[in-house]
Amino acid sequence: MSAISGLGLAVLTLFWLDHQKSQADTPVPTAQPISQQVTQVLVNALPIALLNGLSGEAQSAAAQICIPTASLAQASTSAAPVAAGTIAASAAIGQAIGRMNLELAPRAVPIPWPQIHAQAQLAQVPVIMYHDILAEKEVFFDVLPEELEQDFELIHSSGLTPVSLDQLVNHLRTGTPLPDKPVLLTFDDGYAGHYTYVYPLLKRYGYPATFSVFTGKLDGDIVGRSTLTWDQVQQMATDPLVTIAAHSVTHPRDLRLLTDEELHREVFESKRLVEEKIGQPVRYFTYPEGKYDERVAKVVAEAGYLAALTMDDVDERFAGASENLLAIARFGQSRLEDVIEDAWGGPPVAIEPGHFDFGSNVGLHRFTLDDIPLFLVTGGVPTTIHADSRYQVSEIIANTEAVAAVDGAFFSLKYLDSNTMIGPIFSQSTGEFVPGNKGENPLLKGRPLVLISPDKVEFVPFDPDQHNTLAGIQAEVPDVTNAFVAAAWLVKDSQPREAHMFGNLFDFDAERHRAFWGIDQAGRPVIGVSNDRVSSMHLGTLLSQLGLRDAVMLDSGASTSLAYKGESLMRYTPRPVPHVVALLPPQPDCLPLASSNVPAQR
Repeated sequence: MSAISGLGLAVLTLFWLDHQKSQADTPVPTAQPISQQVTQVLVNALPIALLNGLSGEAQSAAAQICIPTASLAQASTSAAPVAAGTIAASAAIGQAIGRMNLELAPRAVPIPWPQIHAQAQLAQVPVIMYHDILAEKEVFFDVLPEELEQDFELIHSSGLTPVSLDQLVNHLRTGTPLPDKPVLLTFDDGYAGHYTYVYPLLKRYGYPATFSVFTGKLDGDIVGRSTLTWDQVQQMATDPLVTIAAHSVTHPRDLRLLTDEELHREVFESKRLVEEKIGQPVRYFTYPEGKYDERVAKVVAEAGYLAALTMDDVDERFAGASENLLAIARFGQSRLEDVIEDAWGGPPVAIEPGHFDFGSNVGLHRFTLDDIPLFLVTGGVPTTIHADSRYQVSEIIANTEAVAAVDGAFFSLKYLDSNTMIGPIFSQSTGEFVPGNKGENPLLKGRPLVLISPDKVEFVPFDPDQHNTLAGIQAEVPDVTNAFVAAAWLVKDSQPREAHMFGNLFDFDAERHRAFWGIDQAGRPVIGVSNDRVSSMHLGTLLSQLGLRDAVMLDSGASTSLAYKGESLMRYTPRPVPHVVALLPPQPDCLPLASSNVPAQR
């Protein structure tokens, strides 16, 4: 704990006190109890951001941080009413951690500029583009103040984490993961509403944002809609939440049509003028109307910008799918609700192999890699349910606490309604250990035996002579709560498995729908499916790229099924199954404890 106590907690405390003081008179939207907010910030933000730059020993210690809500209850109840500014304070703590992450990440090695790192290409970071905020709309993409506030509340309630442009560019250059469900907010053209409406909301919520200004408007040379003043821009620029980007001098509709001399002036002179006015380096450029080509990008690079923002109404992409750092793609503000569910900060940083995190929130992520659609659900507390017959996965978890579940171990097809499994089974839902068939068990030798306990998961080679009794599996993991035999490792010790490692497993090299579960590099449980046909080796490679430390294949083919929040995510009706691997929500006190009362079905 010393690394965190000496650095992280000190900074957290300072930012908390500072924002409590500075925001004391600001109304807070739907404020949570202080205990919940502090716990959320310490548990979620620290492992994601601070740990990236700490040594293995420090990571291991810091990753165990957990503030039981019970120990904060007195602070919560004694602060009546809830102190104003706690949401902003929590967000500011997260942003402080994010900024420290830029400085404390020795593992982050940039690739040649302006390329985008392969790990960042796997992430799904939406950059949201706003223009004017005003009381009465003049064009369809104008936003009313109340609509903007609704967007901010949606960001807050959906668990999105706004990040700065500095954080995004660092992520794109180095592959360093961003906080969970990141989003970048950008506001173009320097309208008066950016100071009147946007800036107060940023301070209220503690959200960072980027403002792109073109100097001719602020100088009064270009008359039209309302405009920021240089005094307002200077004030905003002093706030760590605000990044000012250059947006040209005159906002020409298409930089590609300018002469070399005109283009040079728009790009170079806007940088010089903005830097002169705000007294800070300007590192980013935003193309007017998103239009650029190789010549324009070359001039932007020559001017010394680190990155540039673009836009394309017919080709909106996540940041990692951009061509390079000089063409970071964005979504129009009307797409905010569409991209929330898919926002993802990238594969997690590898922590100590023995570290497990059962305290993260459960979330769904969709990916398409090598044209293979993958659904992964990450976080929560892993458990299993052994039902009394065969049902759809969504039916099995219908009356439980489970947020999500995937079909589990192999089962006997001899009877249509049988719940007889292949191999030994021990489920927390029944509390009963059922030995495997002694005639079948030898055929499973060497396959992964999954052992789940309240604070860890072990995958060990199945030994039919040692692991067919409760005492035998308890010899491996004394406090085991769930056990079953999976089909094969897809990823082991962070490495995808090669063809010869699957032995005589039936159809391992065939392209089929496949189900899997495992542990990612951050120690979080992951369940998922391929929503198209894929071989075992190919799937293992994809899961390794997505940051899985260990992954095993579950019953697949027609049984492949994933349910999330009560709904099946499959495009077909899967075969009913008697067994699932489920993810429960993390416990309120954030200790990595699995629930002990998941009922058997029916």
